Parts: sequence; structure tokens; C-alpha cells
Amino acid sequence: MTLLAVERIKLFSTRSPYWCSALAIVLGVGLTAIFAAAGDGPIPLGLTQIGSSQLAIAVVLVMSAIAVTTEYRFNTIRSTFLAVPNRTSALVAKAVVVAFIAGVLGEIIAFGSWGVAKLISPSSDLAINTAAEWRHVAGIGLIYAIGAVIAVAVGILVRQTAGAVAILLVWQMLAEGLIGIIPKVGEKIQAWLPFMNATHFVSMGADSPEQGGAGVDFKLSEWGSLGYFAGIAAALLVVALIVAKRRDA
Repeated sequence: MTLLAVERIKLFSTRSPYWCSALAIVLGVGLTAIFAAAGDGPIPLGLTQIGSSQLAIAVVLVMSAIAVTTEYRFNTIRSTFLAVPNRTSALVAKAVVVAFIAGVLGEIIAFGSWGVAKLISPSSDLAINTAAEWRHVAGIGLIYAIGAVIAVAVGILVRQTAGAVAILLVWQMLAEGLIGIIPKVGEKIQAWLPFMNATHFVSMGADSPEQGGAGVDFKLSEWGSLGYFAGIAAALLVVALIVAKRRDA
């Protein structure tokens, strides 16, 4: 049995992935449905992903961190490292599996939200034709997958569920937004923050009501922002792997 298969089995041997996945879908698709139903006129494509932004991805980040911290909590990480002495291989396999599941979940939420909005307002022009429109919807899965890698890295570094979840939620939902209110330099700093660049990648432009980062002067293109977000995730994972190799399980 490959490492990836083992990590997949371990991930779904607990209830948290099922509960978190269900909650993320309900939040993502449900919020989109509420906003779509509340609108009077045609729904813009930019509104179809309002539910897949902060709240739904926050749940996925929590799920991804718990996939790691649960092993430390119940001390099964020792068994994992005994079975696979190469800690880097074991943890990278876990990150790959969690990222894949998060990415699939992101696509389910993205296209589910789009489909619900289309059902609620069939007269709205919600066609996905241009590259920007495909990036706005299909790109959600990439953001979820990369965000999951960040969460796994934080889980490896912190090892405690409460601490890892607190760091992820405070940073993703509060800190990056609050940095923007710092006089003179706030928006300049925001242009280089990870989740701000993630929302820039899937943004439909200034008229996208669901996207953060309005008014931020991003220095990178949309795809450049994705690469930057992925680079931060990769760097954080490398640091976490180095720390994991040097300390006791």
C-alpha cells in the first residue's frame, strides 16, 4: 500500500473530515443561495462565489490542520514515523492527500454555488466563457488546495489543534483585513499577504462584491498572485518539514 493510500485511509478514519466537508458545502452553497435569492435583479457571475470565500475556506483550513494535529494529540504520529522512518515522505504524503481532498471540495462548492445561483435566477447571464470567468469559478479549487498545504504546515509546526486552528482563523479571517486599516502602508502590505493574493487570483475585478482586497494595488497579475500564494505555502511546508525532522515526535 502506498503512502498516499495510507494517508487517505487515515484521513477518513475520523469523523472530522466528513463534518467539516458537509459544513463547508452548506456554508459555501447556502450563503450563495441566500444572497442570490435576496437580490432583486439579475445575479452577476461575481456573486455566485460569495459563499466560497472566507467562511467555507476557513472550515477547510480547520479540517486540514486537524488532519495533522489529531495524530499528535493521540500520539499516533510515533507509529507513523516508525512505519515510515523518512518523516519528510510521510508528511509530504499527508499534505498531498489533504490538498487533493480540499481542492476537490473547493470545486464542488464553486460549481455547486454557480449551479444554485443559476437555478434561482435562470434569467441571469451566468455563462462561463472567458478565461477570467473560468478562473473565477474553477480557480476556487486551487485556492482551497494551496490553503490546505498552509494549514498542514501550521499543524506540523504547532501540533496542538486549538493553537493551529486559532492561528489559521485569526490570520485568514481577521489579521489580513485589519492590516489594511494601518495608515499609509496598510494597503501596500496587503498586496503581499497570502490570502489577499488568493482572492486576487479568483477576482472578477473591482465589481466583484464577494472578493476582498478592494482598493489594494496588487503588484502581481492574477496568475502571479496564485504563484506567490503557492510559493508561500511551499516555503512554509519546507520550514515545517525541517522542524519535524529535528525535534522529537
